[in-house]
Amino acid sequence: MKPPLLLIGHGTHDETGVAEFGRFVHRLRCRLDGLPAEVSGGFITNARPPLGDSIASLVARGHHHLIAVPLSLTGDRRALGDIPGTMALEQERHPTLEYDLGRPLGPDPRVLKLLAERLADARAEMPRFVTDEPPAEISPGETAVVLVGHGSTDPAVNAEVHRVSRLFWETHAPDLLTVETAYVSHTRPGVPGGLERCRRLGAKRVIVLPYVLFAGGVLERIWAQALAYGANHEGLDIRCAEVIGDCEGLADVVIDRYEEALAGGGQSSAPAVHEPSAVLTATRPFPAGRAPDVAAAAGTGAGLVTAVAPRLNTIRAVRPEPLSSDSPELESLDVESLDLESPELEALDVEGFEPETEGEIEADTMIGMTGRGEAGDKPRGDAPDGPLAQPGVASVV
Repeated sequence: MKPPLLLIGHGTHDETGVAEFGRFVHRLRCRLDGLPAEVSGGFITNARPPLGDSIASLVARGHHHLIAVPLSLTGDRRALGDIPGTMALEQERHPTLEYDLGRPLGPDPRVLKLLAERLADARAEMPRFVTDEPPAEISPGETAVVLVGHGSTDPAVNAEVHRVSRLFWETHAPDLLTVETAYVSHTRPGVPGGLERCRRLGAKRVIVLPYVLFAGGVLERIWAQALAYGANHEGLDIRCAEVIGDCEGLADVVIDRYEEALAGGGQSSAPAVHEPSAVLTATRPFPAGRAPDVAAAAGTGAGLVTAVAPRLNTIRAVRPEPLSSDSPELESLDVESLDLESPELEALDVEGFEPETEGEIEADTMIGMTGRGEAGDKPRGDAPDGPLAQPGVASVV
């Protein structure tokens, strides 16, 4: 028998949303009954059943490994709750409990397809008043969409909703005037701001499309804000679409997240096994033209220290015995005659070197300083305006 599926909801005070969550859990039970796998669900806060009760019920029936899937389109931890922290508390209550956490649901192509279906229902011609005159025909180029998300205090979550708007426009509504983004709370623009932007762009019809899973208080707030704006703009045809809701398409996405986590693609609660890391080679830059010859050592896997070993042997051959403190050779040693730029001396500076001061660093040996001389010198013609990009570091888009 496969591990049970645990659906995690963020919780709501609205009974409509709680009821739709329960119907969706029942739908998944019917879908996964043939696997076989049990399905349960609970809320982090504000609604029943609590997540702890659902977990305790599964553990009492002998399940100690769960697949937890958050019912969230954005994965906003501040709105959904601290799922890893909540599950850690449940593991303290049930020491044998282990779980794998699945990914959030959106933006999945099937979720975008469900949004397109809700948009098509709202675009259908439904005259509001019975009159002798036919309704004015509005072309797709005069129709706009406002995709409305929950809104978050996390800018990354809000940016994800913007990304969904752009994906939806290009993949499912390229013939429309625009697809704007708005939020219910916590950030701008709100629903009235999104509608106003569409009006200024020349839209004659605007469809408000909630980027929300289930009906409830959030949907009512979206509709209330849209209707309040429409009351002051009678010439603008404003329509409100339904939420994604309890449907087979959404169940397909959740089952896919379940199978993905079951195959090892989720976040496991088991402690990670750390493999011993490979020995890193020295990364100290060498001056131009004085780098040790590591090509010969590369084939044997030797590092930089092995590569400079022949030079160390050469120096030992020149002075096989160490000098004592009272040796007469020290008295005749002319320090000024020493060639401090000798490659042999450079080779000795592999371990235990002292950090150079800023004035002693050669410009051509430092990353991001190529093409610049000492302080006060004018940069060469090939000098970049800023630090050079380092290999392996992603650039900021």
